[in-house]
Amino acid sequence: MQTLAQIAATVAGYDPQALPVAQAQDFIARLVPRVQAVESLAIRSALGRVLARDVVSPINVPAHDNSAMDGYALRFADLAAAGGSNLPVAGTALAGAQYPHAVPPGQCVRIMTGAVIPTGLDTVVPQEWTQLAAEGQVHIPSGVVQAGDNRRLAGEDLARGEVALAAGRILRPADLGLLASLGQAEVAVFRRLRVAFFSTGDELRSIGEPLDEGCVYDSNRYTLWGMLQRLGVELIDMGVVRDEPAALRAAFSQAAACADAVITSGGVSVGEADHTKQIMAELGDVLFWKIAMRPGRPMAIGRIGAAADGTGAMLFGLPGNPVAVMVTFYAFVRDALLAMSGATPAPLPVLRAACETGIRKKAGRTEYQRGIVSQGADGRWTVRITGSQGSGILRSMSQANGMVVLRHDQGDVQAGDLVDVLPFEGLI
Repeated sequence: MQTLAQIAATVAGYDPQALPVAQAQDFIARLVPRVQAVESLAIRSALGRVLARDVVSPINVPAHDNSAMDGYALRFADLAAAGGSNLPVAGTALAGAQYPHAVPPGQCVRIMTGAVIPTGLDTVVPQEWTQLAAEGQVHIPSGVVQAGDNRRLAGEDLARGEVALAAGRILRPADLGLLASLGQAEVAVFRRLRVAFFSTGDELRSIGEPLDEGCVYDSNRYTLWGMLQRLGVELIDMGVVRDEPAALRAAFSQAAACADAVITSGGVSVGEADHTKQIMAELGDVLFWKIAMRPGRPMAIGRIGAAADGTGAMLFGLPGNPVAVMVTFYAFVRDALLAMSGATPAPLPVLRAACETGIRKKAGRTEYQRGIVSQGADGRWTVRITGSQGSGILRSMSQANGMVVLRHDQGDVQAGDLVDVLPFEGLI
């Protein structure tokens, strides 16, 4: 397995003191291992889990040609080109049963939605387009259908032998229904990723503790908990760890022994009182970056401890400021954890919106501004910034419904310019 230094040597222009966001994302993608263990679950227990193997359809879906409408099944060739047609109704085809008789030429069958189309018939005329004629006959106007209309073909949804769901997919409610439609009671999924997380800093206090002079309540563990919950991983909350070598050494060792990934907040900047960086370096193969982004410049990345396969747990050392924790999580950690879980992360949807005010932006770094997106009466999307954008102002994230992403090479934004917005819905 390559060391981090060996991976860094393959990255063109690698500079840990001013690393572009895209370069950091590429580096992390090369680094993360994948979960290998697989378990079989009942489909009702598999929601949100990552599919471990392709699901191949054992049947045609639908199994037979069937009607998409309540109406009349017939041979299109029996319809007159003009003046309409009066066809005798030979019987009724119901869903869940094969029509038992042959249908003579020139006749039709009353048919219900989902019913198998009788042999020899090829078109369904919706009931609302027909009229009752003489006793036992139906009148069908000319030109209301084309040959093959309203007929669902066998295998139209899925053909036998076709891949219904590909490995790496995070199973959604519709997928559970699809599995059920194939008669699949169980499905193979990767085991849940185990993620340990804790905050570092002598100034931090947990909820319920007295707030001493100069101290703050730890909010980062709660935002991390919420963001990790959305990924469906197994969580190991290790609380607040004091900035003391012995306490940090014990926490990192314990986390690495029980988790696939370890996430910390705080202690990765250049503060002289922080021992976190020292202990990270002592216990693992770790790089310390200054990323060309705002907020969230300092970050640690690497492997720590010794797992059974010798790779160790992945380490993500995030900044201590609350907004910076969330931004760096979504910029780097989210996709890495999904990949480690066996999933194939898809790019997050980006909305283009007109910025209501100008934004000063220095080229050479990626900036994440918190914004409120809304849609005007004309259907155009606009975004306004949520006031002060300091990395410690967690309220700015709480008020926002998206992040304005100003790319690395982008300069100042003028009022009315279109900008990229990453919506929070489904993300945070």
